[in-house]
Amino acid sequence: MDATVVRSQVRGTARAPPSKSYTHRAILAAGYADGTLVRDPLVSADARATIRAVEAFGGSVERREETAGRALRIEGFDGRPEVPADVIDCANSGTTMRLVAATGALLDGLAVLTGDDSLRSRPQGPLLDALAQLGRRAESTRGNGQAPIVVGGPAADGSTTGGSATGGPIASGRVSIPGDVSSQYVTALLMAGAVTEEGIAIELETDLKSAPYVEITREVLDAFGVETDATAAGFVVSGGQAYRASGGEYRVPGDFSSISYLLAAGALAGDPEGIRIEGAHPSAQGDSAIVDIVERMGAAVDWDREAGVVAVQRSDLWGIEVDVGDTPDLLPTVAVLGAAADGETRITNAAHVRYKETDRVAAMADELEAMGASVTEREDSLAVHGDETALRGTRVDGRGDHRLAMALAVAGLVADGETTVAGAEHVDVSFPGFFDVLADLGADVRRG
Repeated sequence: MDATVVRSQVRGTARAPPSKSYTHRAILAAGYADGTLVRDPLVSADARATIRAVEAFGGSVERREETAGRALRIEGFDGRPEVPADVIDCANSGTTMRLVAATGALLDGLAVLTGDDSLRSRPQGPLLDALAQLGRRAESTRGNGQAPIVVGGPAADGSTTGGSATGGPIASGRVSIPGDVSSQYVTALLMAGAVTEEGIAIELETDLKSAPYVEITREVLDAFGVETDATAAGFVVSGGQAYRASGGEYRVPGDFSSISYLLAAGALAGDPEGIRIEGAHPSAQGDSAIVDIVERMGAAVDWDREAGVVAVQRSDLWGIEVDVGDTPDLLPTVAVLGAAADGETRITNAAHVRYKETDRVAAMADELEAMGASVTEREDSLAVHGDETALRGTRVDGRGDHRLAMALAVAGLVADGETTVAGAEHVDVSFPGFFDVLADLGADVRRG
C-alpha cells in the first residue's frame, strides 16, 4: 500500500499505542505462567507472531474487548512448553524469533523457527552459540547463523555442558555472549532461565548495546514475580521460579518508540496550539529519551509524567549529536528531525542499527537524499546536514520497515509537494492506525 502525505500542519490530541517491546515480553511471560490477563496489549503483526509461538508451545490465547479496553486472556504452559506440532512462523518479528528460541531450547524434542525474507537475513548466531553452551541443539539449517533455526533436545554431539544429555530441559549453566549485536539474546536467556533447574548466568563479552531493553525485560519479569540480578559480568537469573503476575493481570504501558513520530510531527509541523500525546507514562523504555532529544533540539516540550501527557509545539530546531547505542529505534526519527533543523545532526554509535528489519542507517541515508537532504553515512554514524537541506516531496520506499515508513511520512509533513511512502502497510507492525492518527491531527494523508 502507498500512503501520500502533503505538507500539512497538525494539532489536537493523540494517544500512543501500547508498547510493542512490553507486549512481546508480557505475552511470552504469560505463556510461561499458567493464567494471565494481559491488558492494553499492542495486537500488531509482530505481537501476533509471539501469540502463535505461545500457542505452538501449548498455551492458548483469547482476545477480549472489554469496557476497559482490549485484553488477552492467556492460559500458559506453566514453564513446561510442549513440542510444537508444526514449524513456528515468526513472520517479520525478530523479537519473537529470539525470545522463543530460548523457549524451544527447554524442549525434550525440537522446534523449527523461520520467518520472512527479512527475518531470515538477520543474525541469530550468538544466541544459538549460547544455547549450545547450555548443551542444547541450536542450529541454523543453512549453517550461516540465520533462520530457519532448529532448537531443543540435547546438543547434536551429545555435549552435557550446562545441560542434560538425556534430552531433558536445560538444567543450569553459565554462558558467554556478545552484548553488541542484540540485547534480545540476553532477554531470551533470562526469560527461559527462570524455569530451568538452577538458572543461568550470562557473561557479556562486549559492552551491552540497547541496554534499556534488558531493563524492560527485568521490569516485566519482576511484575510476574521473577527475580533477576545484574552483575559486574552481566546478568543472573536463578532457576526454579514460577511466573505469576500480581492479581493475575498485567497492563502494557504506552510505546515511546511510537511516541517519537508524534513528537517529531508536532515539533516540525504543529500549529501554534501544537499537539498533546497521551499514554506517555514513565517506564524503563530507553526511547523515552526522545522527549529530551526533541527538547535539546529546541522544541517547546512539556511532559506531565504523572498524567502521562506530552505536549509539543512547532519550533525552530538546531542540530545536535545523539548517541543511539541504547536507543536504536530512534535513529529514523532523529534523522528526519535533523533534516529539518539548522546545522548538523550527528547520530553516533549506530552500527547495530544496521541489523534491524533493514539496514536503517543506509536506508535513511538513501531515502532522505531522495527527498533532497544532505547526509554523510559512515559505518557507525549518520550525519544529516540540515543547513544544506531543502526537503521536497517524492516517492520513497519504506523497505518493509515500519519505522522507516513512519519517519518518512513525518518528513512528508514539512517537504514541499507530495511525499508518497511505498510499503505504508508495514506500520501495522508497531503502530496500527498510524496514518489515521496523522489524519485526525489534521495532516493531509491519502492511502491507496
